[in-house]
Amino acid sequence: MRFVRALTLSLAALLLVAPQATAADTGSLKLSQATTVGVHNTYTQDAYPYLAQALDAGTSMVELDVWDNILTKTWQVSHENPVGNDNNCVSASNGSNLYTGDRNQALGACLSDIRWWLAAHPDAGPVVVKVELKLGFDDRDGMGPDEFDSYVKANAGDALFTPAGLLGSYSTLDDAAKANAWPTRAALAGKMILEVIPGTVELANPTDTLHTDVEYATYLKNLHASGNLAKATAFASVLGASSGDPRTQYADASIRPWFVFFDGDASKYVDGGIDTSWYDTNHYFLIMTDAQNVAPAIDGTNPTIQEATDRVTLLASKHASVVSSDWRNLTTVLPLVLPRG
Repeated sequence: MRFVRALTLSLAALLLVAPQATAADTGSLKLSQATTVGVHNTYTQDAYPYLAQALDAGTSMVELDVWDNILTKTWQVSHENPVGNDNNCVSASNGSNLYTGDRNQALGACLSDIRWWLAAHPDAGPVVVKVELKLGFDDRDGMGPDEFDSYVKANAGDALFTPAGLLGSYSTLDDAAKANAWPTRAALAGKMILEVIPGTVELANPTDTLHTDVEYATYLKNLHASGNLAKATAFASVLGASSGDPRTQYADASIRPWFVFFDGDASKYVDGGIDTSWYDTNHYFLIMTDAQNVAPAIDGTNPTIQEATDRVTLLASKHASVVSSDWRNLTTVLPLVLPRG
């Protein structure tokens, strides 16, 4: 009897922290209707020896810090080094060599690693790839949005879900989002979705007056006007939590409808009393970062499974599309897919 009682209690404990829906249940959810979990600065070797291990752990979002090197014309991935690579990407050429070879590769290798991992796990995904352009674009030196897109396509191939895939026959991305034209998660299996945000160095540079968000949204608008939106690989994101429609910060009202991704601090959204239902009602994609800091704060790297599960559940109810933290080792929490709202 003691054994049976102990087994029953153990099973009950597992059920408390198990995902609230199976992959089959959540596959029918549109991208706008689900909440998933991501890992901050996924590319660092102290996070995972190899980037593919983050995907093995179940994360639905990886984050890459990218620097444009105008001398070598390469997009480099590192936290602080602006002229070199410092990361866990290996430039895999197939699904069998994702965990071997030289690391510290350029952005293309990271995208290739994700593409090959998805090819080896065709039922997984979608995976959001959050790209922080530390210095922003530099179109004058041949590293603008068009060169970025060409580079991304060369390395990510057909594993991308792009703005054109959302737009369809609608006039703007905003119109498509409001119509909830997002595909289902099942339809996006095997795909990656790129989000680009302004970088910390760019934002702190007083001489930089054209930030990534404005530049890429303007680029999307112009591509559409010329009938070339299919060239775009990424979604521009509004960075920072604020009340109301944060796109009103952009003086050029014509670019506002080309933002349907939003990215900000979870505690500012939740503890700051921001009405996040607006994002859900309009079917916008909302990334909430530093989930651990929402009151009451929990550990940023190793909370209990129950604490992290409760936090994801809370932020799902607060309309997050992705809940981000440094919970890199919580392999029962990272695969969670919950209904949003």
